[in-house]
Amino acid sequence: MSLSTTAWITMPLVGGAIGYLTNRLAVKMIFRPIHPRRILGVRVQGLIGRRQEEIARSIGRVVGGHLIGHEDVVAAFESLDLERLVDGAVARGLEPRIADLRRLPLIGGFLTEERVADLRSQFVRALVDDRETLFSELERAIEEGLDVQDVVTRKVREFPVERLEALILEVAARELRSIELLGGLLGLLVGILQALLFHFVLS
Repeated sequence: MSLSTTAWITMPLVGGAIGYLTNRLAVKMIFRPIHPRRILGVRVQGLIGRRQEEIARSIGRVVGGHLIGHEDVVAAFESLDLERLVDGAVARGLEPRIADLRRLPLIGGFLTEERVADLRSQFVRALVDDRETLFSELERAIEEGLDVQDVVTRKVREFPVERLEALILEVAARELRSIELLGGLLGLLVGILQALLFHFVLS
């Protein structure tokens, strides 16, 4: 007695379907359900949602401890056009006050456009020339006031799981799809092996 043609076709197809659906369910359960649910008395929640706190701490530790330090933040500031930025900030801060002072009888005549521009230029130049001290103080302030690890941990902890899912799928959609298809392929091969086994046993 040997397997029928229907069995030769059905067993691999069923195996493939089971393998594909099992892997697809496993991929879905990385994210879903987002919030804890009771299914047959068992608490079920997606991996990302269940371990978001731990994931947040791990990412914060890696980013804050190895990828971004206070010196990196200061280096980013050093690459900016400091003179232009300071000059713009000083101009915006002084203009309203200079306008008020010009309304005064004696002082107003002294504050001509040329004098104000010259004073502003001298102030900006003095600040830019002492940029080493400025950046040193900035680095110290950042070191005391900015905890990169804590900021990253808090941001990841508060990040909605739905958006984390969207970001991960955006980057790894092809790989996750491959995992699902691989499950189907392995299930198909298992079904063929089962059919062969039954064929030899029944022969």
